[in-house]
Amino acid sequence: MRLLMVCLGNICRSPLAEGAVRARLDRQGLDWVEVDSAGTGGWHAGEPPDRRSIAVAASFGVDIRAQRARKLEQADFAHFDWLLCADRSVLRDVRAAAPDHARDRVELLLEWAGQGTGAEIPDPYTGGPEDFRRVWSMVDAAAAGVVARIARPGSGSISG
Repeated sequence: MRLLMVCLGNICRSPLAEGAVRARLDRQGLDWVEVDSAGTGGWHAGEPPDRRSIAVAASFGVDIRAQRARKLEQADFAHFDWLLCADRSVLRDVRAAAPDHARDRVELLLEWAGQGTGAEIPDPYTGGPEDFRRVWSMVDAAAAGVVARIARPGSGSISG
């Protein structure tokens, strides 16, 4: 199973989601699941996550300092089983870029992880530390849902 977390610039929400999911997968011994992140825009390509994302993840024992922002590529639609988006705007943009055969594998992260129909992760970029903590709480809950979904019998397929 290969999962790609997607937000706008790949410096706030998707790196936090990648870190939270990876940490929970590691704790459950699900090391066969690949997790990565990307942004719909390339403004921050090659940069580390936002310092506030690094700080909030570290406060929960998760190190995301080695991650580097990158822009979503066409090859991602073939490589990843699921492209999990932070909000409806990102979802719309990713689906618009997806080849026809991949559109049904592009979903909202929170919804896919069982956190509520249409649930979105707000962008904390213009906010303060409390906004980053709130986003961490959301992606960590989503990470628990991802692990539960993957660990279910029969979930090894992309339709799982």
